Amino acid sequence: MSALWTLAEMQKAMDARDFGKMPEEVTGISIDTRTLQPGEAFFAIKGDQLDGHDYVNQAMKAGAAVAVIAQSRLVSFGAVRIPLLVVPDVLEALERLGVAARERSRAQIIAVTGSAGKTSAKEMLRTALSSSALGGSAWKVHASAASFNNHWGVPLTLARMPADARYGIFEIGMNHAGEITPLVKMVRPHIAIITTIAPAHLGNFATVDDIARAKAEIFAGLAPGGAALINRDIKQFALLKKLAAEAGVERLFSFGAKKGADFRLVSIDAGPEGSAINASIGGERISYNLPVPGEHQAMNSLAVLGAASLAGADVARCAGALAHAVPEKGRGQAHVVTLPAGRVTLIDESYNANPASMEAALKVLASHRPKGRRIAVLGDMLELGEASARLHKGLRRPIEETGTDLVFLAGKEMAALASDLPPALLAGHYADPAALAKALLAALRDGDVVMVKASNGARFSVIVQTLLSAKTAASAGAR
Repeated sequence: MSALWTLAEMQKAMDARDFGKMPEEVTGISIDTRTLQPGEAFFAIKGDQLDGHDYVNQAMKAGAAVAVIAQSRLVSFGAVRIPLLVVPDVLEALERLGVAARERSRAQIIAVTGSAGKTSAKEMLRTALSSSALGGSAWKVHASAASFNNHWGVPLTLARMPADARYGIFEIGMNHAGEITPLVKMVRPHIAIITTIAPAHLGNFATVDDIARAKAEIFAGLAPGGAALINRDIKQFALLKKLAAEAGVERLFSFGAKKGADFRLVSIDAGPEGSAINASIGGERISYNLPVPGEHQAMNSLAVLGAASLAGADVARCAGALAHAVPEKGRGQAHVVTLPAGRVTLIDESYNANPASMEAALKVLASHRPKGRRIAVLGDMLELGEASARLHKGLRRPIEETGTDLVFLAGKEMAALASDLPPALLAGHYADPAALAKALLAALRDGDVVMVKASNGARFSVIVQTLLSAKTAASAGAR
């Protein structure tokens, strides 16, 4: 495997002292011994619950080439003969290495933020800008892993960026004002995307407009001459446009279905397995298929093709590559589950939730025309503060409008919705996802379609895994 960093480069970037016999280079950067690959550098970051210094020996046994540790912990390794780079603070050292990676890179850098759709848009960008999207050219596309979008995920993604990458795609998240600014100033994108604004993390903000202001911090890090791309269809479009101007953004573009969008949805034929889309991308008509269901995902694809156009990529090829896009785990993946009761379609939306993404997921559920029932399995939307009860109760409208047949609920915050739903719709409100999963499994019938959605902290992945495990058991029994 080719070198990502020489030890000399790392040491200079981090102003680190070396102890032990140093390797000449490292092939990657890791902060987790469970995924560490031989030849990588292990950064012993101290988190809220775990301290990476406690796992240094484990990292070395897994094949780490060197460990980056804090000066204050050096005494703990005095008798251990392993290669060490010693720094005052490990996370700050990772940030410095990330900044060095950005300084040496000639890649086109794209950053994505928004209240929903960040990871989906990032993964679509990865697909669209891949070598297959560029006519077989050997361009390297580097992108954030999973949802690495916070104070350690962004510098880690930067530090992992190869020097010869052609495109770098970074997801930037926040749940408080002021969090995006230092991250985007490390990334310094040429193109900054805001997917949408919605009442996510409202517990930390007075209004949705305040959320828009926090997301607009992404403009502060734009590289000179860079472009911003925002959603024209949302209520906060005018505010974002104003904030972009105040930040000195000279190249502002928009995407959406509304007239005047630079990258506009002309028509869409949406179904349970995806959409056939006609769009105008910078005045050029493009038709493409997106195998990721939901009109909200179609909007994400407009932002992706808009960014591709601004980056100088072949837009037609990028649109064609979107035919290979797949939903991320917990973000709309569909499974056909064979249970003792029959075949059931499971839509896994268990990773995250806010009112806007809940409504979008219910619309995807509504696009199915099952021989059974449409069943929504919903859990708490977290970090909504004083608006929580109102926003949870507000889900009744989209539930009824989308023709959902039955609703299973779990979690303290979902009590507000449980008290408001008609008895014919409410299958039950449960204390925890495990209890809900047991009741759901007993209630399912052949031909049902089940959509599972909640904030990640509600642990609704337990329900998904229960159904998938039941599928495995049923398949084993069938043999």
